[in-house]
Amino acid sequence: MIEVDHLTKKYGSLTAVDNVTFQVRKGEIMGFLGPNGAGKSTTMKILSCFITPTSGTARIDGHDILTDSLSVRKIIGYLPESAPSYKNMTVVEFLNFIASTRGFEGREKEKKVDFIMETTSLKSAKNQTIETLSKGYRQRVGFAQALIHDPPILMLDEPTDGLDPNQKQEVRTLIKNMSRQKAIILSTHILEEMEAVCTRAVIINRGKIVADGSPGSLLTHSRMYNVVTLTLASAPENQLIEALKTISNVTEVALEEPKEKRSLFTLHVFPRDKLDILTEVKDFCNDNQIEPIELYREKGYMDEVFRNLTVGGTN
Repeated sequence: MIEVDHLTKKYGSLTAVDNVTFQVRKGEIMGFLGPNGAGKSTTMKILSCFITPTSGTARIDGHDILTDSLSVRKIIGYLPESAPSYKNMTVVEFLNFIASTRGFEGREKEKKVDFIMETTSLKSAKNQTIETLSKGYRQRVGFAQALIHDPPILMLDEPTDGLDPNQKQEVRTLIKNMSRQKAIILSTHILEEMEAVCTRAVIINRGKIVADGSPGSLLTHSRMYNVVTLTLASAPENQLIEALKTISNVTEVALEEPKEKRSLFTLHVFPRDKLDILTEVKDFCNDNQIEPIELYREKGYMDEVFRNLTVGGTN
């Protein structure tokens, strides 16, 4: 549905997007991540035909962004950063205007506007001017205009920016429910959002793609991936730590000192080559009558992976 082919965008000596290539299939929600200034928004502006690339191209459902940009604009729903709109219009006026520009008229337009206000929970604010709305409601209006024509391609730049936790959950659920019939790019710098919503993540830094895979596969790059953590009520003796090191495929055992007196003690058991050693550690505890308060396998930390891949990125 989306084919990005060696896309580059330069502003003088600054290369904002540097030879980027990726594809998005129908049914995928691709999280597009990176630090501020990494090239996410620039890439999405190019794909939505808002700006042109310096070199390379992209095809949206077979339509080239350079030679067939009008066809591209018809089949995408685009939520730009900060959800721009006509602030002096009411919500219903703005959505009627957008529906008209999308080619809907009469009763069909009325039904489209009514449905999208219901879907995005905007009916209670439909007669308010957009300038009087909270940031969260303005974001909902931006989301509504991107969805009003039920496009097969969605490009969402920070879609939950400004929303409270309940509203974020509503939008995330809506995106996941829609994804079966669409190809979606969701630009975000919120790692929690990517893990909660996306089926795939592409990380960009200084205009270049530095990682591409499922959220689960990216977590394998974390130092804590498959580390077994034990929480103990009392300080472990050195003998215990040394004994844990003798378990097959264990390379390191690290003690995390409690931050306060009388706090719990935590041991991290690191596996060789990030193997799954949970069963071995459990058996060791059973054999040695050790009863940890908690014993579990770490899944890895996405923020650590993100930092490692984007260190030195622009702010």
